[in-house]
Amino acid sequence: MSSGTRNNWKPTALPADAEATRQLQEWLGDEGYSLFGIEHDFRGADLSDGDFSGSWFIEAVLAGVRLVGASFYRADLRSADLTGADLTGADFVRANLDEAVLRSARLDGADMVKASLYGVDASGASFRGTRIMGASLFGVDMRGADLTDAVLFENTFKVTVDDSTVVRGLAGTVFGPITVFSGESSRELAGAELEAWIAERGGQVQVIPPYRTPQ
Repeated sequence: MSSGTRNNWKPTALPADAEATRQLQEWLGDEGYSLFGIEHDFRGADLSDGDFSGSWFIEAVLAGVRLVGASFYRADLRSADLTGADLTGADFVRANLDEAVLRSARLDGADMVKASLYGVDASGASFRGTRIMGASLFGVDMRGADLTDAVLFENTFKVTVDDSTVVRGLAGTVFGPITVFSGESSRELAGAELEAWIAERGGQVQVIPPYRTPQ
């Protein structure tokens, strides 16, 4: 968003929490700083199309918040609660989502290039058509998630999936391994086994070896 245009954007709905609303309104009136939303409760808001680049949402509550097309470029969302949030088409390029909760969130068509996701609960989340290229995923729970037509590129992809995780149309390159749960049992898949598991479910992913043995 170019300088001077922030005031042209207004939230469709403000948060129910008075303190979060005050913080948001102060930020809207001042082009000089990023939104300081740490530990604030934004539930009830519709912040679609807002530009929150470089903002701080550490431990913020954004559960159920509508954030369609919002930009979180280089934003800090560590430990934020985004349960059930609508993040369709949102920009998370280089955002920090470590320890965040994305349970049942909708991230269809979102751009997550080079984002950081460590210890994230993304169970039941929708990543249909999401660009996850170059993002780091360590310890991400994707059980029940929908990765239909999502795109990967040289991703660290240490995720947990299960039989209900959808990978149809998932494409690109990853470093494994992933952990697959089936009922009470689990197994780790890497290399050709991981490629085959995804292919059986309609995806086409190439698993990159973590290192190459000298010839």
